[in-house]
Amino acid sequence: MDMDMFLELKVIAATARFFRNRLAQIRAEPEAGYSTEAVVVIALLVVMALTAVGIIAAKVIAKANSISTN
Repeated sequence: MDMDMFLELKVIAATARFFRNRLAQIRAEPEAGYSTEAVVVIALLVVMALTAVGIIAAKVIAKANSISTN
């Protein structure tokens, strides 16, 4: 596995931790923020976007590395 992929996984894990903490805060004070459903949907969209960026970046880097410079 490429070291760059570990970076994407760390970003996804940090994002998931952030949203878990945010959900805990919302549950403690239900009138203080977004509904739980909105936060979950936003979190899923963020994770999907980060995953897509990671996949695209990996493919672009692989293609760039395959170009011959001779």
